[in-house]
Amino acid sequence: MVNQTVIITAGGIGKRMKSDLPKQFLVINSEAVLAHTIKAFYKYNNNIQIIITLPKDWLSYWNEYIDKHKFDVEHVVVSGGIERYDSIKNALEIATGDLIAVHDGVRPLVSQQTIADGFEMAQEKGNAIPTFPIKESIRKVVDNQTESVLRKDYLLVQTPQVFQANQLRKGYEIGFHHGITDDASLVEEAGFNIFVYAGNEENIKITSPIDLILADHLLKK
Repeated sequence: MVNQTVIITAGGIGKRMKSDLPKQFLVINSEAVLAHTIKAFYKYNNNIQIIITLPKDWLSYWNEYIDKHKFDVEHVVVSGGIERYDSIKNALEIATGDLIAVHDGVRPLVSQQTIADGFEMAQEKGNAIPTFPIKESIRKVVDNQTESVLRKDYLLVQTPQVFQANQLRKGYEIGFHHGITDDASLVEEAGFNIFVYAGNEENIKITSPIDLILADHLLKK
């Protein structure tokens, strides 16, 4: 197996969660959301390099959590930057993997199959982005009006987004701009074709109280 790294971004401060505690530290099924996420990648490969990006003001909180709960999955923590872009750039300085995944710390329900498929496709094609079809009807806003569009033409994008290291590093040679929506868009801007595969429906991003309830229920199952 080639050397693998996962950069888990956990820089959010939870404004939409309406909690004083950032969402990555909220407890579901007896553990912090971030702890569940880390364990998912360790379960997939116990030799994977795990890098966590955290807000500087919350580094001590995470260290205390580790000590209190005897959380012993090996990982490295780097201080997050102003933007998610800056946080990942900091993490890339110490990433050693030939394949590098970037995953949202608040997606604890990523399946082992989704992780494995991502690394396998990235090794073969250069990158791999998990997606899921849209179920609801959608409309596009045009000049303060809306118009119907075909949902089959669109996909929901998940993480982990996995890249051969040279592709991701090339993408991060591009300076930050607000048009960057995810790592795939940056790598695409660097001139690489992006390849997608089927993610898992449970792989939700926890951003609101209802997401937290759903994730807790699914983890208990």
